[in-house]
Amino acid sequence: MTALFFCSANENIAPEYNDAARQAVRAAAVKGYRISSGGTTKGTMRVVCEEALACGAYTKGVIPRFMANVVYPGMSETVWTDTMSDRKEQMLRDASVVIALPGGIGTMDELFETLVLAKLGRFGGTVIALNVNGFYDPLAALMDHFVATGMLTPEDRKTLKMPRTVEELQQLL
Repeated sequence: MTALFFCSANENIAPEYNDAARQAVRAAAVKGYRISSGGTTKGTMRVVCEEALACGAYTKGVIPRFMANVVYPGMSETVWTDTMSDRKEQMLRDASVVIALPGGIGTMDELFETLVLAKLGRFGGTVIALNVNGFYDPLAALMDHFVATGMLTPEDRKTLKMPRTVEELQQLL
């Protein structure tokens, strides 16, 4: 079982997002998940790697070669790719659950591609956006708008789970 974390590479974010990241990684590690992420020293990706290693979890980072200068040291496994698209494909390869922590456009790109693959039957795992302090409320409203306008079926809308707390997240793991 592998928990794949999508998250921010930015340093200047609210501390509660990184605190939630630590708690979420810990919750997954305690349940026996391997931890996979973007594997860099940047922002919440660094926090995910640090916490996974502190928990003694198997830690995998998937990184394009052009980002070699920011690879997080000491992971159990580092997978190198040529492009960001290859990176996403490699990241999803063995994931049984995807957890999008608060993040920016890179996180949204990864999350939406995963949702599309789930809709098309190409990803069978659980897709979660951890809605820390309502961070993903605008996304929930957008998804509901897609349903209201017929752009997304109500069944496909249910693909994205949006727990508000790590305790709610634990129930989905």
